[in-house]
Amino acid sequence: MISLRDVTVSVPAPTADAPDRVLLERISLELTESRIAVIGANGSGKSTLLRLLNGLRAPTSGSVLVDGLDTVKDAKRVRSLVGFVFTDPLSQLLMSTPVEDVELSLRATVRDRKERTRRAQELLDSRGIGHVANQSVYDLSGGERQLVALTSVLAVGPRVVVADEPTTLLDLRNRLMLRRILAGLTQQVIFSTHDLDLAREADRVIVIEYGKVLADGDPTDAVAAYEDAMVSS
Repeated sequence: MISLRDVTVSVPAPTADAPDRVLLERISLELTESRIAVIGANGSGKSTLLRLLNGLRAPTSGSVLVDGLDTVKDAKRVRSLVGFVFTDPLSQLLMSTPVEDVELSLRATVRDRKERTRRAQELLDSRGIGHVANQSVYDLSGGERQLVALTSVLAVGPRVVVADEPTTLLDLRNRLMLRRILAGLTQQVIFSTHDLDLAREADRVIVIEYGKVLADGDPTDAVAAYEDAMVSS
């Protein structure tokens, strides 16, 4: 379980006479549901919230715990439990080909190189992208890149997958494909999105507005609260 306890994230002001910029303010959440969507306007704090969950961002005050582990003090162990998928997969694909990138994720658990390559190919095959295993990641479609990034994250066996707007850069076919894959994962999935239909499919929706929780709970009610806020702002 992931717990946020009175978390504030702020950015120091560039000058002493200016106030710090607050990105999130006194957020407390218990994230237990299987599928949780985080929605909000651009700049509301969604990405900051998600990056807290596996220690990519540290809280300025308060704490974030994953199964009791502090994301700052126990960052390495937390990242083995919580995988992160970026909006743009090229931000996280480190190797030149898909099979090499998945192999990199397997390096800590599969020592033999030939076995690591075989296992990486098997994982890519299971996602339907085994045929691009040895192509340059720059020659892949957006959907293929996102699947490679997800496969690399899943290769380390996380309990939780956090995805920051994973469908934003995809066309309709690939958005629908990725939605099906995320829905079928056995891991807890916490994702941000501007796709309100996707948000409504979650078990719980959290609405972030100006760094605070505007609504939290039933997807229909939370999405409605978000829509009302956007109309009235």
